[in-house]
Amino acid sequence: MSRTIRTLATAAAALLLATACNSASTNGGPTRPTDAKGTVRGVTADSIKVGGIVSMTSASGYSKKDTDLGARARYARANAEGGVNGRRIEYLGAEDDGQDPARNLAAARKLVQQEQVFAVAPMSSVTFAGADFLDSRAVPTVGWGTLPSFCGPKHIYGFNGCLVPTPGGTLNQTWPEGLARVLGGAKGRSVALIAGDSDAGRFGIRTFTQGFKAAGFGLAYAEASVPATSLPSDWSAYTKEILRSGPGGRAPDAVVSVMQTPYNIGLFTALKRAGYKGVLSDPTDYDPGLLAKDATRQALDGVVVLLQFQPFESDSPEMSRFKADIREAAGGKDVPLNMHMLTGYMSADLFLAIAAKAGQELSVESFQKAAAGFSDTGTLVGDRAEPKGQKESFGCGALVRLKNGRYEVAVPFRCYPPIPFG
Repeated sequence: MSRTIRTLATAAAALLLATACNSASTNGGPTRPTDAKGTVRGVTADSIKVGGIVSMTSASGYSKKDTDLGARARYARANAEGGVNGRRIEYLGAEDDGQDPARNLAAARKLVQQEQVFAVAPMSSVTFAGADFLDSRAVPTVGWGTLPSFCGPKHIYGFNGCLVPTPGGTLNQTWPEGLARVLGGAKGRSVALIAGDSDAGRFGIRTFTQGFKAAGFGLAYAEASVPATSLPSDWSAYTKEILRSGPGGRAPDAVVSVMQTPYNIGLFTALKRAGYKGVLSDPTDYDPGLLAKDATRQALDGVVVLLQFQPFESDSPEMSRFKADIREAAGGKDVPLNMHMLTGYMSADLFLAIAAKAGQELSVESFQKAAAGFSDTGTLVGDRAEPKGQKESFGCGALVRLKNGRYEVAVPFRCYPPIPFG
């Protein structure tokens, strides 16, 4: 796509979102969390209405649909245990935004203006165009904090904190410090970073550039250049640049992809075919379902994957309970676990924990007051605290490696001191 056409497309998308925002403010006016009679939106004497927004489908075929299953599993257990201060969770399921900004905003508007939900949990997508709308309508929202909108807005929370902070915040060092351990140290090691050509991709390059440098790595390559809406059919242009980006024109010691499947499959396959022998790593391919196809399994063999939660291989009580809850929600069947299930589960878990602390008189105000002094320990994402989580991540994670068709723990789950982001 030429620069002129891309600029026009971007402008058109911006106009579409602006029109949608204007429509949201004029179509019935703002939805207030509490009406003149003191009725709280989405809350009755015996229920709390909650919805979700998830990229169930996408143009590339990538899906986060199991995020919804994870949320259902956690809410089901909460209801089985008596609900939240006597109120059952009425979970409406997740709206599919198709990774499209306009649909993300439309889903947020539907949940609030039509369904009258108290909260949105989970919210998991590569776009969050509905963030301003949800925050302005005082809708507690919990999701995967991989976008800047999870860092700062009053009513929005990341289940593992804010992963892409603004200057003045902090960075999670799990990935850089973990890869340093995989490589036997960062000194004298070089890393190449690659991401999609999108706001999220460019921000990811910016943050991880700082993180890997702080861990002691040399930065060989850092580009958000892969088309975000169309999967490349030929990766040679990218692999050629990466393979000669290290010191002296050599290949870097590690290639870190800040992208998702199927992009990683294409990139890693091309790098291996070109003879690359270094470490390959990404943050999304911890999914046994990906191993069903030979080509996918071969592409991911040896790849080191970042986790921001305890690995499924953990034998902790928390992980055992998660597995049992997922099995129950799946109709008593053992289903392959993936990170999207845990994203939904822990988004619901953080919402439930704060709502429980808010007490019997649940309202947006009481929820926010509870969040302002919230903390707990020993969860699947480590120790949690708010409002810390709106400024920085909880700093915990692990690395796993796919080897001979099975995932193994490469670096155990632990918490790393964050570094200032600027």
